[in-house]
Amino acid sequence: MADLKSFIKNLHPLETKILLHYSLKDELTSTRLETELGFKAGHANQAFSWLSGKKLLAETSRTPHTYFELTDFGRKILKEGFAEERIINFLKDNGPHTLPEIATKLALENKDVGSAFGSLSKDNVLGMTEDKRAEYKGGELPARFALAKALIEKASKAENSTLDAANLSKEEIETMGGLTKKRGISETPFKTIERETVAYKLTEAFTAVAEALKSAGITGNEIGEITPSLITSGDWKKGTFRGYNITIPPARIIPGRTNPYVQFLESVKDKLCSLGFQEFDGPLVETEFWNGDALFMPQFHAARDIHDVYRIKTPTHAKSIEEPYLSNVAAVHRDGGNTGSRGWNYSFDNEFTRRLIMRSQGTVLSAHQLHKAEVPGKYFGIARCFRYDKVDATHLSDFYQTEGIVLGEEANLKTLLGFLEMFAVEIAGATDVKYVPGYFPFTEPSIEVHIKHPKLGWFELGGSGIFRPEVTKPMGIDVPVLAWGIGIDRMALMALGLNDLRELFCEDIERVRLRRAKF
Repeated sequence: MADLKSFIKNLHPLETKILLHYSLKDELTSTRLETELGFKAGHANQAFSWLSGKKLLAETSRTPHTYFELTDFGRKILKEGFAEERIINFLKDNGPHTLPEIATKLALENKDVGSAFGSLSKDNVLGMTEDKRAEYKGGELPARFALAKALIEKASKAENSTLDAANLSKEEIETMGGLTKKRGISETPFKTIERETVAYKLTEAFTAVAEALKSAGITGNEIGEITPSLITSGDWKKGTFRGYNITIPPARIIPGRTNPYVQFLESVKDKLCSLGFQEFDGPLVETEFWNGDALFMPQFHAARDIHDVYRIKTPTHAKSIEEPYLSNVAAVHRDGGNTGSRGWNYSFDNEFTRRLIMRSQGTVLSAHQLHKAEVPGKYFGIARCFRYDKVDATHLSDFYQTEGIVLGEEANLKTLLGFLEMFAVEIAGATDVKYVPGYFPFTEPSIEVHIKHPKLGWFELGGSGIFRPEVTKPMGIDVPVLAWGIGIDRMALMALGLNDLRELFCEDIERVRLRRAKF
């Protein structure tokens, strides 16, 4: 009984209120506690965790829920209409126009106009004339857009602008698949939110504890913090105080040390420098020119969507782009320039190329380095990158890449595979490695390297390839250039023996430090 007295004195008020308010037959959820006990968001889950650890509560079920939340882009569609709808109406009224002209007239992105044209041309609503101008061929906006518009309107009138998947029809669910992304919310009308409702029940052990609380007169409303207002008002005299266990050991104070992830990054730098690489760096804020155009990523094409970038609000555009690189790259996009390529066959947008964004890929460092690189030469950088992304065990929206290039007459695919193996085996510590074909607009051939994690299974470590002439020749380079962009966060995940990328940036770095490093 003495142990039970000590036990109940150390219960948190949140735990006490649950134990006194409910019985064995009650099913408890966070929503119920927030409604009936006035718990704040998060308090219920905290109390559930504590009570479960004390064996006073047991989980009984988990029910998954999927919700679709309307985004600002969805509200814009509701107000202005889909890009496809606007393009059809424009061409009906004004006749054939080039895609960049349509983008300018309707204040749309080139890539959005390109994607919309591609979709509508498949539906035979739009076509291309012999002089590369989009024209209206007849017909109306496909029926799927009407259903999509209806879903957006429905969400705009719903509570919190959110639709519950359980309340949607099969046809609406299928339509929603093209209107939302699980990873990121860039340029999609809806954002997918996945949640679980976890239900609990009190265990038999709770009965004795609840009786002891009642006998001791503990209610959960005891004063746990002395504040100036409490003293000034004299209210402290009217209440009872929560007990504290002074025998509990204090928190361990750890002197400052180097973060284990920083140590890993330094070890990677040391490794590459020992192999004769020179380190390069660049700004976090970049232009569309260096982040994409200089890497032969078309301004208007859906391929641009693989990089969901953050745009800078103020200022929105750079004042200028360095010459002669702007002119060289623009020529390559228009007709291939002096590269022997046919290019992308469109009018290069000099306004779009100056737009400021957060760097979305480490390859931008290589683009900057090409025109000033020595031949032969070896370069690397560790770049912090930013993309819309759903955070999970292997994805972050703010992440690091190690980027590298090797220039030289003798550089070839075999050399590249050797570097990839070094990253996967010697740095990441992987034992199972495989190479698969990939697609990147700026390399040919393109290769992805995958490694097998003991808990997470196979995942992509990074991409690589040999830069296309459309990337190198505008920068004055006429030799093969090997390039790679490796997720250094993911290498650390493997090397430090972790199971979740978020552990690299958690507050409890001591737990990370105690894992066995493999590098």
